[in-house]
Amino acid sequence: MRVIFAGTPEFARVALAQLQVAGFDVPLVLTQPDRPAGRGMKLHASPVKQWAQSHTIAVAQPRSLRLDGKYPEDAASARQAIEAANADAMVVAAYGLILPQWVLDTPRLGCLNIHASLLPRWRGAAPIHRAIEAGDLETGVTIMQMDAGLDTGDMLLAETLAIESTDTTGALHDRLAALGGELIVRALALAGRGELQPLKQPEAGVSYAHKIDKIEAGVNWQDSAEAIGRRIRAFDPFPGASSTLDGETVKLWSYEIDSSICPPDVRCGTILSANEAGVSVACGQGVLRLLELQRAGGKRLKAADFLRGFALAPGMVLGT
Repeated sequence: MRVIFAGTPEFARVALAQLQVAGFDVPLVLTQPDRPAGRGMKLHASPVKQWAQSHTIAVAQPRSLRLDGKYPEDAASARQAIEAANADAMVVAAYGLILPQWVLDTPRLGCLNIHASLLPRWRGAAPIHRAIEAGDLETGVTIMQMDAGLDTGDMLLAETLAIESTDTTGALHDRLAALGGELIVRALALAGRGELQPLKQPEAGVSYAHKIDKIEAGVNWQDSAEAIGRRIRAFDPFPGASSTLDGETVKLWSYEIDSSICPPDVRCGTILSANEAGVSVACGQGVLRLLELQRAGGKRLKAADFLRGFALAPGMVLGT
């Protein structure tokens, strides 16, 4: 089976590698244009592009696929490449561009999307982050037949994955990426035999995983210790949950729920203790013990090491 692949980040690269291992013919890869990154802001190729080039697969990087959009020349060139590939299906995973109808209609079997949630929960751009932030106990991967809507197509395959109490977005991402690769290989094999059974998404239970914005990184200490902890895990590795002290930003990387009782009438964000065991902070409900912290421009450090260079002390108030 000939399969065009469209994707950009590491999540997508894992699936592309799985397709290659499974023996699918991938004549063309679509990925986002190179982006500036790092201190020097040099252009960097996406993980998908790097993998495709290392396996001598043709790569197209259109800025848009809309023939009537801002970059019609990019769309026209991409259309020529997609039609020339003569693919049976297109697999899409975290690509970053909306597919117009002409793309959806070109492959014989249409376009199949690897989505990192159990649809219809967490449609949208950041399903892994939002599932952890919301306190979901499970998530999974859905293989979906793409249509013109935002993650609204028929479900083809789905598998559930438990969210552990210690899972960060980074850790859960890696497990979901591996599961996504396994499921898309299975789905394409079934599609080739005409054995897929599309199932419409239920109307109940729809939620949207809006894109993560850096402005969300700041912790509100009036929230419960549990909610703040989930945010710390959800925003690890990006953008990193943070708080401030005397105007300096401090990133918060790992934690545990402190079983000690918070004294009454203590201001939320007040440091209750700061020692090698961690930095315990009063929350709207409960106490959070911070285990790893990071100053701006510094390294991620265990609490004991962090305190050697930043003299946090009981009575100081974070968020000020």
